Amino acid sequence: TAVNYTQLVDLHARYAEKGLRILAFPCNQFGKQEPGDEAQIKAFAEGYGVKFDMFSKIEVNGDGAHPLWKWMKEQPKGRGTLGNAIKWNFTKFLINREGQVVKRYSPMEDPYVIEKDLPAYL
Repeated sequence: TAVNYTQLVDLHARYAEKGLRILAFPCNQFGKQEPGDEAQIKAFAEGYGVKFDMFSKIEVNGDGAHPLWKWMKEQPKGRGTLGNAIKWNFTKFLINREGQVVKRYSPMEDPYVIEKDLPAYL
């Protein structure tokens, strides 16, 4: 969590003026790591300096998955290597200005891995 939030905050600070938008969607489907309500989750994230958009808690897998996440997982470049299910918090998607998913990143990959792909889309 610390690495992800810290690196996402840094990427946002360096690339927001060039067009990068980071949209965070808390989810409690992975080891019950997001048990708090919206205010508690936002307060926790603010402790890391989060200034990017933090949305309400949603589900990303199963019948109750949010429509945005269902759509992202169905896109050709949004599919995971072991099926479309989100495996853990901090799975990341890169979406271009036209609204197309151009890459999916594993939750095990640090956010800085996205930086090499950003110039083509900013």
